[in-house]
Amino acid sequence: MRDEDYSAVLLDWYDNHARTLPWRISPGDRRAGVMPDPYRVWLSEVMLQQTTVAAVKDYFQRFTTLWPTVGALAAAEDAAVMGEWAGLGYYARARNLLKCARVVAGDLGGRFPDSEAGLLDLPGIGPYTAAAIASIAYDIPAPVMDGNVERVMARLFAETMPLPDVKPVLKAHAARLTPNTRPGDHAQAVMDLGATICTPRNPACGICPLRDPCKARATGIAADLPAKAPKKTKPTRLGIAYLVRRADGAWLLETRPEKGLLGGMLGWPGTDWTESAPPENPPIAARWHDPGLEVRHTFTHFHLRLSLRLALLEDGTPTRGRFLPRQEFRPANLPTVMRKAFDLAQGAWPED
Repeated sequence: MRDEDYSAVLLDWYDNHARTLPWRISPGDRRAGVMPDPYRVWLSEVMLQQTTVAAVKDYFQRFTTLWPTVGALAAAEDAAVMGEWAGLGYYARARNLLKCARVVAGDLGGRFPDSEAGLLDLPGIGPYTAAAIASIAYDIPAPVMDGNVERVMARLFAETMPLPDVKPVLKAHAARLTPNTRPGDHAQAVMDLGATICTPRNPACGICPLRDPCKARATGIAADLPAKAPKKTKPTRLGIAYLVRRADGAWLLETRPEKGLLGGMLGWPGTDWTESAPPENPPIAARWHDPGLEVRHTFTHFHLRLSLRLALLEDGTPTRGRFLPRQEFRPANLPTVMRKAFDLAQGAWPED
């Protein structure tokens, strides 16, 4: 099959089977000359990094209702945006989201660059996101490489070298197949194919539009690709979280440092997270209760076991953090690991 034939087959399939997504322009509208809003494309792509489409839909709808333009997002308070982001994880993305919005709104007149190079100059935009925005929003023939595209290319050409070493080979295949006509729809077609048919497990090869030229299907190895190098064992880190509730219902919280995990997010004061048990480091003088409870949470590079300490007090001055009034405290705004600590502590307070 010629390179251009792959895209023709994919686009024909996409015209009939494209997923309906809140940030996407339908193939029919696109052919009629309607182009996506680069702000919505950018926002969705940042949200989709390391996250599923199903998880992102509600977040995207809330964000675009609260902040329908890049200018509105740029003017938003950091805490409000971080609160709405809570639960999506990888919080550096939310910090970079605000930085990028403010550069676009303040320095670029509210317009995203229409080239890969220009997009790469923006905070938080790497090669994948730049290619996705350039392709989908501006119809620039840039190969878009996410996990779905890598899987489709590995199977289509039976590339057995394991990830990540095979990535340049897969990108070369994707670049060769990317057409000059409708490159944005082509990119979304490959991603949709990987998400709905060429799935990680039990690929539906029988209904795949590219089943005939697929070398992995022909040799019976489709389900084994892409091959992956053995995973390294994740270390386990230990820490302590201090949950303090004042008599008037206020909670003691601190803003984590900008750099590092959960940067800029509200959380419970605590110790460093280390591979050996850390020393106690309470944020305020109190009668501390150890309920024998432990939050377990997994980050990208390590497992965390977070012991809880609880205290109820009338008053006091903390050495770090600040008391947040009861009416301002929303557990849903906490990052997942901190919300787990809050949920686990319910029913375990010294008064109970």
